[in-house]
Amino acid sequence: MASIYDRHVDFPTFMEGVKRRNPGQPEFVQAVQEVAQDIFSFIEDKEEYHAAQILRRIAEPDRIVSFRVCWEDDNHNVRVQRGWRVQCNNAIGPYKGGIRFHPSVTEGTLKFLAFEQTFKNSLTGLPMGGGKGGANFNPKGKSDAEVMRFCQAFMTELYRHIGPDTDVPAGDIGVGAREIGYMFGQYKRITNRWEGVLTGKGTEYGGSKMRPEATGYGAVYFMQNMLKHAGNDVAGKTAIVSGSGNVATHAAEKLTQLGAKVLTLSDSGGFIHDPEGLNQEKIDWIKHLKNVKRGRISEYADHFTGSSFHADKRPWDVPCELALPCATQNELNEEEARELVANGVIAVSEGANMPTTLDGVKVFHDAHTLYAPGKAANAGGVAVSGLEMSQNSERISWNHERLGQMLTELMEGIHEKCVEYGTSEGGYVDYVRGANIAGFKKVADAMLAFGVM
Repeated sequence: MASIYDRHVDFPTFMEGVKRRNPGQPEFVQAVQEVAQDIFSFIEDKEEYHAAQILRRIAEPDRIVSFRVCWEDDNHNVRVQRGWRVQCNNAIGPYKGGIRFHPSVTEGTLKFLAFEQTFKNSLTGLPMGGGKGGANFNPKGKSDAEVMRFCQAFMTELYRHIGPDTDVPAGDIGVGAREIGYMFGQYKRITNRWEGVLTGKGTEYGGSKMRPEATGYGAVYFMQNMLKHAGNDVAGKTAIVSGSGNVATHAAEKLTQLGAKVLTLSDSGGFIHDPEGLNQEKIDWIKHLKNVKRGRISEYADHFTGSSFHADKRPWDVPCELALPCATQNELNEEEARELVANGVIAVSEGANMPTTLDGVKVFHDAHTLYAPGKAANAGGVAVSGLEMSQNSERISWNHERLGQMLTELMEGIHEKCVEYGTSEGGYVDYVRGANIAGFKKVADAMLAFGVM
């Protein structure tokens, strides 16, 4: 019987071991399977990767830090949450990845995100390893003072595990400019040091001018590159976008600027459908609704005539040519993928992390739909975070125009790597395979250089 320590263990045996070692963590197992199924064929004849057990080692985080976060709410009740930092792999640079505050956050969720982040960061070409953190804290409905006290308590534990040359967190779901500011302030208070230990900061204290737009814009740039490679264009296409946070609104904004008609946005309560399409005025209204008023997307339908709100539903049954899932993991399943294909979708670019299930990905692959996985398509955010780290180290600030050009070039570079490793004999580009192999190779070669450790 094959052992997990055999140099040439087969794919089913490898995945059996991953499942056994990570019980109750389906998202992490899914993320590893999605990568490993491509890597196994790539390393089949490469003995050095087998001998060093590289894939086995990458699928095991370097370390996971778990801690208690105690804070006091406005009614003077003591509240207790759980926090984590998953440091997955630092072979090519300091750990880099967001912090997520949401009731659904678990160790398994953060392990999957940190694993994905490792390959995403590798694809950018910048010296960044992969990590992710967060807490099962829900900032919705909390006062600014409560959010501040929680962030300060969270950083009081986290600060000892991070640093500009060790681990550089950023924002994610539930962690925006407000939360980053509170955490950075607490880090500065505790350490008595001003250093680029967090990205996504305000421009007043070391943030990058392009960071808010980067993930959403980057996902659209990647889609634009896919379409261009296939002899097509974004202009004149209808598009549906899920989510209504930072990534989704900026994706909608860039699509609109490039001449597409965006029909939908969503949140956990449902989605809005605007047959006339979103324009900049409507997108700005949604940004204010979400970032300032902290309202619900359903309010859009009350404000703009001709639009409709569909409670407890996702937008994937709306006919379109372009689709950008920008909300959360596993929000697009096999049935919905089939509906998209049947309705004429030609390209899908993931703004969220692993928003499409494995069965849904297979539907797009079988239909030869242009499909960009999150680790490639939404890497624009962490790419600009990497540039923010560089600016902090050099004590400089680049302007919006230069950062925009750098983001465009970075996304073009990621697309080229995916095409290099993902093109089949018939000319079809499997962007998942391309992203997985390109991301893996850089990390794996660095690990080989370090020996067994």
